[in-house]
Parts: sequence; structure tokens; C-alpha cells
Amino acid sequence: MSIVLIGEMDPLVLHNLLMIEVWQASDEAVQEFLLAFLLIANTSRSDPDSSRPSIIMLYIARENSRSVSNAHKDSSYLDIQDIKVDGKAAQWEFAPRVEALGSPLTVSLLPEPSDRDQEIDMDISLSTTKDCTALQWLTANQTSNKRHPYMFSQCQAIHARSIFPCQDTPDVKAPVDFNIRSPLPVLASGLPTGSRSYNPPKDIKSWGTLLYTFRQEVPIPSYLFAIASGDLACASIGPRSTVWTGPDELQGCQWELEADVENFLQVGEKIVYPYAWTTYNVLVLPASFPYGGMENPVFTFATPTIISKDRQNVDVIAHELSHSWSGNLVSNASWEHFWLNEGWTTYLERRIAAEVHGALHFGFSAIIGWKALQDSIKHYGEDHEFTRLVVDLKGKDPDDAFSSIPYEKGFVFLYHLDTLVGREKWDKFIPHYFTTYRYKSLDSYDFKATLLEFFSSDQDVSKRLEELDWDKWFYSPGYPPKPKYDETMATECYDLATRWQNMTSNPFEPKPTDISNWFAQQSYVFLECIMNFDKPLRADHVEKMGQAYGYASSANVELSFRYFVVGLKARCKSVYQPTADLLGKCGRMKFTRPLFRELEKCDRGLAIKTFEQNKEFYHPICRQMIEKDLFGDSRHS
Repeated sequence: MSIVLIGEMDPLVLHNLLMIEVWQASDEAVQEFLLAFLLIANTSRSDPDSSRPSIIMLYIARENSRSVSNAHKDSSYLDIQDIKVDGKAAQWEFAPRVEALGSPLTVSLLPEPSDRDQEIDMDISLSTTKDCTALQWLTANQTSNKRHPYMFSQCQAIHARSIFPCQDTPDVKAPVDFNIRSPLPVLASGLPTGSRSYNPPKDIKSWGTLLYTFRQEVPIPSYLFAIASGDLACASIGPRSTVWTGPDELQGCQWELEADVENFLQVGEKIVYPYAWTTYNVLVLPASFPYGGMENPVFTFATPTIISKDRQNVDVIAHELSHSWSGNLVSNASWEHFWLNEGWTTYLERRIAAEVHGALHFGFSAIIGWKALQDSIKHYGEDHEFTRLVVDLKGKDPDDAFSSIPYEKGFVFLYHLDTLVGREKWDKFIPHYFTTYRYKSLDSYDFKATLLEFFSSDQDVSKRLEELDWDKWFYSPGYPPKPKYDETMATECYDLATRWQNMTSNPFEPKPTDISNWFAQQSYVFLECIMNFDKPLRADHVEKMGQAYGYASSANVELSFRYFVVGLKARCKSVYQPTADLLGKCGRMKFTRPLFRELEKCDRGLAIKTFEQNKEFYHPICRQMIEKDLFGDSRHS
């Protein structure tokens, strides 16, 4: 795939042009070559109420005919003007839209090619619409330093189809070349191969552009297609790693990450095998990014909430780095088997953290994960389809099923297998698994078959695996059996939480020294214990806690988020507005969705007002999910 992003900037208007070429081949039967893909967007800075930018494209595809009469593509909210096949006007049509899968595009190849290996050229003129769900365009005023516009993509799970027609499935992978022209620095999910070919500006009010080039030789699925362009600066955080972010945030981001990234890499390589992507880099995005991180190859896209000025949240990077093996090299074949991506990644993350931070961190992190699993199951209900490990997504939006369940229930299953097989033997299976499916995609049944085959010569382990109730693990809703984790680091968190639970009958004066020797994660567990109390704390006790322990003013969003939930459950009015303020400057769904749900229970008017004031700040994926939380499906019917 080759991409060109061209922009001209003046005080009023930002124009962008992208050109994309792609080679896409899942197997001998599926081949596609995108020769050119032009995107042009206008954003008026003088009219902040104007509709979102659209992208105008010329999409040229070369495909093996496979002796068929029609070509089929996924698409969503695309405005197609014209399609030509081998230079001649072609018949094409959209099938009726199916929410949220989009409108399948069918292009006639008649007269039907006689040779299955015959190549055909397909030119598609199209534009995205204001409803595009994969791209977020920020005006200068929406960025931290308010100097320049910014754009970035987020294609997981099925949003690449809202940028260009494609086979939008993790079962189809392709190597990619990017050529991106822009007035501002550009990053893409490939290795940088240099910038060149400066085009001077048309006038003194405009900016010239450079051509930024990237190559991704490792085949990737469409959801890992990623681009970003904005006012970016970079610094080294290791011998094969850099961090990219806004110039004003660069020094803080470098300090936060430089102590751990190379250690994470080396431990990951020890557990699996050598890192396949050459360099590992982190782009710290604006605050509207909806996830903790997105594992785009070479450049992880990360939330700024990991930059907490205490190096206490960098294990998010261990997670995204683990995707370099789980998800990016070895992918789930469909989103029904998402646990294969995220369960494995969470398991590897905790193995890495245990090696880097100490063995006790494995169980302690799992305890935090179990609380996240409880929250998600409670949200859906224990019998809900989406609480299964393998889900049925036919006719459903994969984003609706996104939760901590594939992460944490998947982790619990893999940890159960680890314990069942024995760590020494299990560690020999890990590189075998990731070698067997390197560059490929698989489902849960492939995983089962591979595990059974690997241990077939070991009678003891083979017997245990055969006796395992696989169907129960794959298909039973609700909670899995809870493992016994090492609670050494959690015990004093539980003890302090009990003291707060009994504060009314046995009062004490909270002091900063109560938690002065804790890691931040121990405060997370302490607050989560309180969140689980059958009876909330008294509002005045919440205020005492916030003052004594510094939670109310913490720059660590993981801490302030949990503290605000404790306060909202207690109907502590002093946290209502700070919660709304945080929701206005943080777009990470891990925080926004639970906080909106809790704030709505306390003050629905404030919750709706906060959403309406900030809805343009949120990424389209986040905005849509919050709307569903606050208004149901009424806004999308």
C-alpha cells in the first residue's frame, strides 16, 4: 500500500491529499493491488461548526480475476462517483446498508475473464463522508499547543472500510508501502524509509510539503492500517525505540518511557522469539484517542493517560508491545475469536511485567484484571452472549462486544492451561504456537488442535488436556473459575479498605503515610475494593480520603478515575464537576464510559450537558459508544 498525504496550510484552511498503493494477498485465491488512492480533505478553521472533513479519492485496484463475474468489497459511508474496469465504465452497486457492517460493494467484471490469473485494473472515484468512523480530524484549537491541525486513524475493528473499499477482515493480510505527502510530520504503520521531494508552497501563507515514505514488509490486516500527521517531535527511548508526541510534551513522555521499553522488548524476545518489526516506537496521541493503546506495527498509538509523571502506567506499553507477537504476527481469524489476540497479549504482558518488576507483579496485575472482568460482566449481565470467550457476532457490531472480557477471561484460560501443563512445558509451547501461525490467522479450534498436537507424545499432559471441558471454556457465559493468585502485594490494600468500610463504627484519622510506601497500582486495588462494597462510603469520608491521600488532585488518571467512581457511588457532590472536567479532557473509553454511566445516575442533566459540550472532542468510535450508553440506540435508529 502506498499513501500520499499532501497539505497546504494558511490561516483559514487545511487541505490534505493522500495517495495509496497496496498489495493485498491472503492466499493464492485472494489478490489485490491498489495502484493509486487519492484523498483530499478540507477543514475550515474559521467555521468550527462546519461538518467534518471529507476525503476525495481515486482508488485504482489490480486484482486476479479468479474467473468470476463480480468483485466484492466491504465499505461503509463511502460516496462512490465512478468505477472503471480496464479503463471502461463498469456496473456497480451497493447492497442495502446493514448496521454497523456497512454497505457491501459489488463491481461487475463482465465480460467474465477467461483466465483465473488474468489481471484486471479497477479505478474507483470516491469520497468519504462526515460519518467516516476511522479518522479523527482535530483543528488547531483541539490540540494541546493549539498551533496546527492534527489527524489520526483508528481502524480496529471494522473501520478501515470507512476509508476505502477493502476485505476488512483480520483473515486477509498484506505487505504495505506508504508514500505520504504532508506539510507536517507523518507516521504510518511501517518502517520509515526517508523523506524527500520537497514541494514549495504556492504563496507565503501556505506551507511546502515533503514526501514521507514507509515500508511494511510483514503482511498486516486492514485493521492495522494506520496514519497520523500533526505537529510531532521525537526523542530516543532506547537503542531501537523512539517516542513521538507534541513538542511541548516530548520531554515528559521521554522520561516516562525510557527506563522500561528496551527491557520489555528483551523479555518478550526471551519468552517468544526475536522481535520481527525492527524498531518499536510509541506515538503519544492527543487526549481524544479512545483506547489505552493501539498496536499498530512499528508505531504503537498510545493514550496520553499513560504519561502520569510517576512511571506507574507504562505496563500499557508492555501490553501493546506484546501485540507484536500476539495479534500482529499471529492474528484472530475473525472478531468472534478476539480472545486469541487479547488473552494472549494480556498473558505475555504479565509475564513481561513479572520479569521486569518482580514476580509478585504477575498475580497483582491479575487481581486488577479480575476486577475489570467483574465490571464488564456486571455491565452485560452474567448470561449475556458477550461474556463468552467465543462470541457470535453475526449481524452485530464488534465494537459493542469490546470490553475487558476477551482480555481477562482469555488470560484466565491461558493461565489455567499454563498451570495445568506446568510452566516449564508451557514455555516450550509458546514459541511453537507463535512460529506455527506466524504471518497467519487462526480461530479457537485451530488453537485447540495445535495445543493437543504439540503435547500428543506427553501422555500425562495429553490426558489432562483431553479431560478439559473445552466447550465450557469457549461457550459458557459469565465468570470462569477464579484462579488463586499471589495476594502478597494486595493484602495491605484489603486491610486498609476494611478500615474505611468500618470508618463509621471505628473512626480513624487518615494520613498520607497510610499509603506512602505503595505503588500506584496498590491504590488502584484499594479503591477497587471500596468500589465493590455493598454499601458505598459516606460522602464526607470520600472527601477525607481524597484530601489525605492526594487522590482528588492526582495527575494519574488511573487513580482519579477510580476515586471519582468511589465518590459518585457515594453521591459525593464535590466530585461531580471534577468528573465532568475529566470527561472534557480525556477520550479514553476505559474511563469515559464508566464515568458517564455513574455520573448519569447522580446527575443525568450534568452527564448529558458534559457529553453535548464535548462530543466533537471524542473520537467517532467513543462518541457512538457513549451515545448508546446515555441514549440507547435511539440516535442510530
